[in-house]
Amino acid sequence: MKRVNQSYVIATSTKVSLPKLGNLAIASPYILAAANMPKETKKAAAKKAEPSTPRFYPGDDLPAPKAKQPQNPAKLRSSLVPGTVVILLSGHFRGKRAIFLKQLSSGLLLVTGPYDVNGVPMKRVNQSYVIATSTKVSLPKLPMEVDDAYFVDAKKADEAAREAKGSGEDKFFAEKKTKTEVSEQRKKDQAAFDKALKPAVEKTEHLTAYLQAKFGLKKGDKPHEMKF
Repeated sequence: MKRVNQSYVIATSTKVSLPKLGNLAIASPYILAAANMPKETKKAAAKKAEPSTPRFYPGDDLPAPKAKQPQNPAKLRSSLVPGTVVILLSGHFRGKRAIFLKQLSSGLLLVTGPYDVNGVPMKRVNQSYVIATSTKVSLPKLPMEVDDAYFVDAKKADEAAREAKGSGEDKFFAEKKTKTEVSEQRKKDQAAFDKALKPAVEKTEHLTAYLQAKFGLKKGDKPHEMKF
């Protein structure tokens, strides 16, 4: 017993009188399988058969959504230990040297000049933008605990001070003319760090002059062959 397409048969004049077939249903096995399927499975199969591509496309080319990566703090380089003198490679103080104090919970480095020595205040930097040198300073006990919240609060205070000065065009031009004012508390904290670090710097001969010297490259210099 098999199924054939009527296009591939020739009908003859000979006929056979068929007996009663009873309740036997001759149908496609696919039809029989679909008939015996539960309702939930039928709905799932119908949903799966629907085309997944949208009927309409957006007018602009939208970038594919990027997978969110967990923002874990970066692993500290082995060359960076507390007390290492580093060279800053970006920002307002690029080319200057600073002392690495510790790694913050965000993965950024806490560094300072000290400010009394070369004018670099306490700031956070990314370890990708520093060169670790072989010069190290034995750090004393720091006068206070500094974390990321310390710098976030200072930033919020600066923004609040700017908003209090005005709004609109006056505020825009005022920001260009006026410099960012450092709070008195920040100045006191910086002075406390300078007072603790300065004796450790003065113990090493020529270290003060080394921290004050600015790093730079001349024509023909090969940084990858230098030993810092």
